[in-house]
Formats: sequence, structure tokens, C-alpha cells
Amino acid sequence: MSLLKLFLENNRSVATDTRKIKTGDIYFALKGANFNGNNFAIDALEKGASFAIVDEDITPKHKNIIKVENVLSALQHLATEYRRFLKIPVLAITGSNGKTTTKELLATVLKNKYNLNYTEGNLNNDIGVPLTILKTNIENDFLLVEMGANHQGEINQLCEIAEPNFGLITNIGKAHLEGFGGEEGVKIGKSEMYRYLHRSEGKVFINMSDNKLQSLIPENTIKIEYDASDFNIIESNTFLNVQIGRSSIKTKLTGEYNIFNIAAAFSIGKYFGIEENKIIKSIEEYSPQNNRSQLINKDGLEIILDAYNANPSSTESSLKSFLLNDSENKIVILGDMFELGEYANQEHKRIIELTLTLNPYKSIFIGNEFYNFSKDYPAIFYKTTEEAKMTIDMTEFKNFKILVKGSRGMALEKLLND
Repeated sequence: MSLLKLFLENNRSVATDTRKIKTGDIYFALKGANFNGNNFAIDALEKGASFAIVDEDITPKHKNIIKVENVLSALQHLATEYRRFLKIPVLAITGSNGKTTTKELLATVLKNKYNLNYTEGNLNNDIGVPLTILKTNIENDFLLVEMGANHQGEINQLCEIAEPNFGLITNIGKAHLEGFGGEEGVKIGKSEMYRYLHRSEGKVFINMSDNKLQSLIPENTIKIEYDASDFNIIESNTFLNVQIGRSSIKTKLTGEYNIFNIAAAFSIGKYFGIEENKIIKSIEEYSPQNNRSQLINKDGLEIILDAYNANPSSTESSLKSFLLNDSENKIVILGDMFELGEYANQEHKRIIELTLTLNPYKSIFIGNEFYNFSKDYPAIFYKTTEEAKMTIDMTEFKNFKILVKGSRGMALEKLLND
């Protein structure tokens, strides 16, 4: 019996963690650097799993244990078969910056017309994408999939799994430089989505004001064009307000760079036949969470917390948006940017110099990479978030606006905890 048939006959649900097993789940015994799911196959069955998919011999033997060559490959293959069985539109989103915000905005828009399934949180890798596909219900008529990557070949692999009909690359910048092998490597890796859609005769959504993206689309690819330059910023001091044609969009987003995410969500929504007033209402109602450009008012402080991800491109955009028009009453707290490899030194130095050029009231840098320059620049440096938290008294910053940005591993949100 094929895995697809098992899946269709057993609640259409899978699990990879025995602590979250529901009755009828098919358990996939994935392996990681510090765990081996094969060791928990019997436990999964005892907790109610219908079958356990393993790639090692299991003792004691059990009639509902199915051995395959590789569990992860089996999970991915099942996801592809199920995606074909569903026969619904699939839109994939990737990019160096903004892909999660764009996905969330677009999800709120598409829900006006479609019974939508979409990527939850950051489940955008070779495990998360298959799990997203397999969570799609028979009632769903549209699938929105976020795809992340930190090395070449990964986006193509995810496209082969999800087989999208449509694709969007938000932008290409200096993210995951270590894995991709520099900025040129990022271009090659991220644009794998364009090449996949060209081969499969899918359609590419393209922002015509982004020359870098335009240059990467293979000739004769089917393009759906929009232009972010048609969207104008009305106000951005607190929340971003945008004008498009005769309409204004009053968002709960911070940072001028979000205009590109708004433009994508608005334009793609229009393409899929959603009324403009519903698109605007959906974008206006979206409020970012989970440390992503999140505006926090706490104890007289106004804080933009953007501590989920950071790379040189996104940090530069955040700094310019935050400081260019008014820097006197603003404080910048930046944490190390990860996965830069040999480029880490030059990129952290460049961000320090950019920050000081933009001249905030106070500049604070946290992490070993930034600390390497502590003797070279007139700013405040800490080696760790814990050290900074013990020293920084946030109450001193009342009446200031504060930008807190760094990579997830820096856990800069701890600075705000009591």
C-alpha cells in the first residue's frame, strides 16, 4: 500500500514528535543532530499513531511499522503526491527579507475569497514545507507556502516538493552569505524559484521597480507585473500609511521598507480577484507579532522590536527607515547578525559605521562580532545579551523611540523582560 493511500485513509494527519501524537497520525521518525525518531516508533504507536515510518530496524517488530530507505525523503515524497492529489493553486514565496511579513499580509488578503492553508510561523524548510502541504484539508482551495534557504539548491528542492503554480521573490540581499557563498551566491540560490517556474510553465509575480530581480528571470517566463513605486508613503513616523491611487492604507506596520511587502500583498490580491476595499481592510487589520517589526509601548517606552531575524540588508533598511528623518530622540540597540561566515567582520563594521553616520542619540551594539570593534568606535558595546540586560536600565530611555534588532540567536527580546 502506498504512503498516499495510508495517509488518505488515516485522518490525513502526520506527526514527527511523539509528544504531539493524535489518534490516527502517521508518525515519521525523523533524525537530527541530537535525536533519532526511530527510537520512539513503538512509543508513537502506543500513543495512538496508526503507522510509524522508520528507516532503521525496530525491536520489537510491529505490523504497523513501515521501513523506508530515508524517512525525510519519504515525508517529502508523500507531500508531493498529496499536493498533486489536491489539484489546487500553490503560491510560493521566498526572498532575503520580508517573506514572512508578505506571507502573513497576503494570507489575510486571500482569506477574503479562498479557504486558505498557509505556512505557520517559520516552517519554511525541507521539513516545514512538506508538513505545511500535508496539513492542507480537502476543503482548502488555495495553498500559500513560504520557502526559506541558507544554501544553493534548497529553493529548487522545495519547489520540487511543493510544485508551485505561482512564485514571488520579495527581494535579494545579504542574507545567509556563509551558506550561499557571498551575495552572488544568494542571487543564484534565491532565483532558483524563477528557473523552476520557467521550466514548469508557472507564473512569476515580479516587482518591476526591482531591477535586480528582473535581471534574474529567464527569458520567456510568464510574468505577472506590478510596481511598488506606484505605492507612496504618506506617513511613517509611527505606523506606515500608504497611498495607492485614490486609496490610502493605514497599517499597523513600522518601517518604510514594508511598503514593498504591502505592494506585493495588494497586487497579488488584485490578481486573484479580491475587491480592493477588502484588500485594504485586511492589510490595515494585520498586526505583526513574534518579534517581527513589532511596536511595543511599555512603561513609557516606544520600542520597535525586530529580533526574529537580521542580516546586513534588513538591518540597513531598518536603520535608514528608523533614523533618516529624525535621529535626535532615537536609540538603536543592535545584536549580531548570524550566518555571514567570512563576511561577518566587514558587514558588522559597515553596520556600525552606518549607524553612527545616521547619528542616533545613543548606539548600543551587542554580541561578539560587534564587540570586536569596541575600541574603534564611540558607542556602547556588550559581548552578550545577558551582560547588556544586567547593565542597561531601560527606564532611562523614557520619551525615546528605540529600535531593537538582531538575529534570533541573540534573543534581544530578553532586554524587555522584567
